[in-house]
Amino acid sequence: MIRVLIADDQALIREGLSALLNLREEIEVIGIAEDGQDAYEQAIHLQPDIVLMDIRMPNVDGVKGTQLITSQLPHTKVLMLTTFKDSELIFQALEEGASGYLLKDLSVDAIVKAIMTVLSGGIVLPPQLTAEIIHELRRNKENDASTIQVPKLFHELSLREVEVLRHLGEGRNNKEIAASLYITEGTVKNHVSNIISKLEMRDRTQAAIFAVRYGITVFK
Repeated sequence: MIRVLIADDQALIREGLSALLNLREEIEVIGIAEDGQDAYEQAIHLQPDIVLMDIRMPNVDGVKGTQLITSQLPHTKVLMLTTFKDSELIFQALEEGASGYLLKDLSVDAIVKAIMTVLSGGIVLPPQLTAEIIHELRRNKENDASTIQVPKLFHELSLREVEVLRHLGEGRNNKEIAASLYITEGTVKNHVSNIISKLEMRDRTQAAIFAVRYGITVFK
């Protein structure tokens, strides 16, 4: 049974989502919270497997709530829920340890699938929304020369590692990357380890964020 905590400032959304998820045999919603601080305090007490966190909330927002939870509860995953295509808030949440993000209007099946992905060690970066974020970032870069240059560490990567990094930026898992590049999962795993090491990252989520932030993706 997957133990879930839901954080959203709108009672209708958090209670409605809680009721729908509780209909699933594999899910148990163990708590609901009104903001990031409430989510953190409940998470400390309830120890959920995953927190579904609204990204925009009054008082303590989802970004700060994510930082509080991931810093104190490393085994609890956080998945952001948003109706806003706000690239900076999304990136801030990912950089604070969130394992991905979803739009609130997705079906319950899609949310459950995302939960499973995150709990299996993956990340959730919706392709269409991620592509739009990249376009927004590129527009911003035109007005800020300081953000154009990719960090020098990127140039330490081999061509194959760059290919793998691009697919990480799509949120693909090792099996999907292997199929796309016609290589084995073991080879992908080695490339991912090398990428994380060369870029001096903590994990593959940070590498994926790097790929998206600097436009090193297959999105055009």
